[in-house]
Amino acid sequence: MRIINSFVEGFKIALSALKTNKVRSILTALCIIIGITMVTIVDSVTTGMDITFEKSMAMMGQNVVYVEKWPWGMGGEYKWWEYRNRKEMEMGYVERINDYSRYASTVAASANRNTNVRYKEKTAESVGLTGATSNYLSIQGLNIAQGRMFIQQEIQSGSKVAVIGNTLYESLFEIENPLGKQVRLGGQRFTVVGVLEKQGKFMGLEDTDNRILIPISAYEQIYGLRSGLQIGVQFADQAALREGEYELEGIMRRIRQLDATEDNDFALNKPQAFKQQLEGMKAGIYSVGFILSGLSLLIGGIGVMNIMFVSVRERTKEIGIRKAVGAKSWEILTQFLLESIAICLLGGVIGVALAGGLTILINQAFVAVMNVSVVIVGFSICTIVGVLFGFIPAYRAAKSDPIESLRFE
Repeated sequence: MRIINSFVEGFKIALSALKTNKVRSILTALCIIIGITMVTIVDSVTTGMDITFEKSMAMMGQNVVYVEKWPWGMGGEYKWWEYRNRKEMEMGYVERINDYSRYASTVAASANRNTNVRYKEKTAESVGLTGATSNYLSIQGLNIAQGRMFIQQEIQSGSKVAVIGNTLYESLFEIENPLGKQVRLGGQRFTVVGVLEKQGKFMGLEDTDNRILIPISAYEQIYGLRSGLQIGVQFADQAALREGEYELEGIMRRIRQLDATEDNDFALNKPQAFKQQLEGMKAGIYSVGFILSGLSLLIGGIGVMNIMFVSVRERTKEIGIRKAVGAKSWEILTQFLLESIAICLLGGVIGVALAGGLTILINQAFVAVMNVSVVIVGFSICTIVGVLFGFIPAYRAAKSDPIESLRFE
């Protein structure tokens, strides 16, 4: 019972000391605040990246390999001077891959660029324009919310029809029904025949709903297909993907008529490659964030130790009185440890509150999701820092001579 009472009394004294020295306590906890804020923000950003990653990968299709001139990514040695001289992809490859492949379930072609789209007096700028084959939605895992996708006959005839994304729909039409309406792009009029389901942002950055799809034949008429053609090859499952990737490489080498000694003059790109880049990015964020957080907590802990020495010195007489009336050394130790922990927890509370506000702001521009577990970890770190850096001052107070303490002025 005495132990519980001692803890309760020690906690009350600690809170009283914080109230008496509010400014000093907050200044002492400043580095703790910075450290906990950074730890929480780092975790929020990396958690947000993990949550967004799977959704973003789904936007690129499941079990898909993209055949292109340029490989994705800039990691390692990126031989752009060699890739630049490669031949471009051709539309004829689509049919030949379809004919030769035993594993491919869908083969689609697309080309991309940015453009402005107009409807009456409204203009949407930097819209992602995709010229695509009719099976493009299957490759990308896209669905139609209203209307329909353009069909093969419309591609063969070069029909000026379009399917728009949700953001473009809201920008140009608001609550008006877009189906059957005409929009202008590249100096041509296109009739809207469908609206895509809302997808959201790719990795929290690019708005994938600010887009418009048109038949690849219509795209070719306006912009040409001399460069930038992408061929997406989808497989039924992971097993087919593993076998099909090797098969696809052989098919492309056969199409390009490459000798056994010649290197590939094409790239087979997979969405899974982004995962390696994401892990590298996360590792960088963790390293920088935790080094800075560790330094802040170390400096904060030293500050707490210093202020606790000051607190012990200021209350030397109080310590002597408590010992004179029967207080045990462990009770004095507990009192000052609780005060040290309270200062650190104050920093933790303010740090988590700041991190919460910053997480909301970061999420507007990138991705950040605060995890409840990191809040618990943050307060645990504060407690550990309080115990580690408060122990020596508290131990000195506990071991002080009561007679000498009573004489202290």
